[in-house]
Amino acid sequence: MEGTEVRKLAALEDTHWWYRERRHLLARAIKNLTPGRALDVGAAGGGNTRVLKAAGWSVAALEYGADGAEVARGRGLDVVRADATALPLPDGSLDLVVAFDVLEHILDHDAAVADVHRVLRPGGTFLVAVPADPRLWSEHDVAVDHVRRYTRVTLRDVLERGGFELESLTSWNVLLRPVVALRRRSSRGSDLDELHPLVNAGLRAVVTAERYLPVKGMPGVTLLATARRSSSPAR
Repeated sequence: MEGTEVRKLAALEDTHWWYRERRHLLARAIKNLTPGRALDVGAAGGGNTRVLKAAGWSVAALEYGADGAEVARGRGLDVVRADATALPLPDGSLDLVVAFDVLEHILDHDAAVADVHRVLRPGGTFLVAVPADPRLWSEHDVAVDHVRRYTRVTLRDVLERGGFELESLTSWNVLLRPVVALRRRSSRGSDLDELHPLVNAGLRAVVTAERYLPVKGMPGVTLLATARRSSSPAR
């Protein structure tokens, strides 16, 4: 993602409905895990890294670009600059890896998943979020340097090829999918824009309501996966 988009993201993420709810999803996903060593891959400005740190994890933000790394350091976070396909960490050294909206940016996502498998201890957790449904492809994806959007099958396949055992695979942002699909048809660039407070509050209310509805198996805008590192090497 270009530096301009990363800085735009960092400026928005504390208040924007999408980023706020994504942080809630991360906090919920780690709720029953014992804090240990973690890595937030593709951390950008470190919004999710701060969630992990607040929950007691010893966490570093891994960021390829200079802009995201600079913002994360400015927030007092430990930052590692590296490529997600070549993590500068020893084998089996981590308990948790988070990659929210990262794999879709990487040409060789198999290499990235395999290296996450390498650095996790056996039984370690890999939390993944990716954009769903190639039919939603638009100028937004181009503007933020996406390589692909995923289906349940393609996400499951890349994780299993990398040696992971899938524990859960759910949809998110289901209720707003029709709105997103309509907007993307006329999209001329990134959706990373500041919203009017009333619009932001309304969208936040809708996506918050989704927590309590049985819609996780329906088509959404994002796919969320929880996977465990198996004891066998990646294929």
